[in-house]
Amino acid sequence: MGESKETTQPGVKSLHNTDANGARKNVPDLVTFGDADAFALICKASSAHEGWMKSTKAYDVKGLGVIVQVTTQQKNQDNTYSLAEACCFVPGATVSIEKNLSTGEITRTIRKILEEK
Repeated sequence: MGESKETTQPGVKSLHNTDANGARKNVPDLVTFGDADAFALICKASSAHEGWMKSTKAYDVKGLGVIVQVTTQQKNQDNTYSLAEACCFVPGATVSIEKNLSTGEITRTIRKILEEK
């Protein structure tokens, strides 16, 4: 995860990063503070050719719920980007992480916190 075959030229936005490690490889002047992967990527789709990206990320507030962030970026005709973001808090939810042992693929979902009996 986080790998990309995209090569970023100066002034060209890298749309395919999926974690901080991949971003460090694709964005040579990246500066971070704190845990750059605090928001877990739930899903992402992008097209460098068409100049768009959509993603859903989640921050697990342990025992309370999840902050969900959705992002859409669209390249404009003048090569600038338009950006839209929204956040909401989902009480009683958690981020569930599963790894497919045969493929190594990681899947993250937002699920209801299971009550202890």
